[in-house]
Amino acid sequence: MMFAPIVKSVVENSEFSWLGRFVFPGIFDGEHIFSISVDQSSSVLVQKEKFKGVLVSLLWSSVDRDMRAGFERMNAALKARAESENS
Repeated sequence: MMFAPIVKSVVENSEFSWLGRFVFPGIFDGEHIFSISVDQSSSVLVQKEKFKGVLVSLLWSSVDRDMRAGFERMNAALKARAESENS
């Protein structure tokens, strides 16, 4: 699925989010949020996605499966990169 996301928030060292829409607002909108918490010994990245729109219930099973797989690959790559830069 191709979309041109709109950045909703940027909070340095804390949060980044965007909103992607399919075709028109209200059809299939997804807000993706990255939250980061850091302490002296570790960092935690939490991702979440909020969906709204008339097609969400019809497309949910395939979106959930494909999105989850993509996020798992992205998380693994990000973890590997962060750990290699800190070694």
